This record gives sequence, C-alpha cells and structure tokens, in this order.
Amino acid sequence: MAEKEKQDELADSLNDLFSSVSTMIKSELQGTANHMELLEKMNLRVAEEYKGFGDVASGLSVFVEQLKSKSAGFDEYVKQIDAIDQQVTEFEAVVSVLDKHVTMLESKVQSVYHNPSSS
Repeated sequence: MAEKEKQDELADSLNDLFSSVSTMIKSELQGTANHMELLEKMNLRVAEEYKGFGDVASGLSVFVEQLKSKSAGFDEYVKQIDAIDQQVTEFEAVVSVLDKHVTMLESKVQSVYHNPSSS
C-alpha cells in the first residue's frame, strides 16, 4: 500500500510538473503572440506614415518636372546672353585699343601745338 501511495504521489507530482510546464509554454507563446501583434501594429503605423511620404515625394517629382520644362524654355535666353557677353568682351577690347590710339594721337597733337617748329 505504501508503494501504491508513492506511485500516486509520483503521478501527482509528474502531473503538477507537466501542468506547470504546459502553463509556462502557454505563457511564452502568449508573450510571443503579444510581441507579434505589437510588431504588426507598428508596421501598419510606419507603412501609413511612409505612404504620406510617398505622396509628398510624388508631388515633388511633378514639381521638379515642371521646373525642368520651364528651365528648358530659358536655355535660348541663356545662349543669347552668353553671345551678348562675348560681344561685349570683344567690344571692350576694341574700345581699349581705340582708347590707346586716341591717347597717342592726343599726345602727338599736343606736342605739335607746343612745339610748332619741330614739324
């Protein structure tokens, strides 16, 4: 009989052990499920936020394309301005040469008026 009681006690202890292990595993699984649910909510929130960024980026892309098309319209004017700048540079060089020539002529004329007998 003592042996039967020991077996019953052992069976009860094993049953308690298995119940405790089962409860622990269920708790671990519930914790993992809670983490997964939290991650899913976080992913949905981030996806919603980035969707807004996508809309902004799309709008910016359209704006950049509009600016490019407007900029292309100015290319002809830029070429004209560059051509005018080149002409002005050449004109300044001619004016500089003429200024030197005029200065030389002025000095010759002044020297003739100051020294009329030299000629």
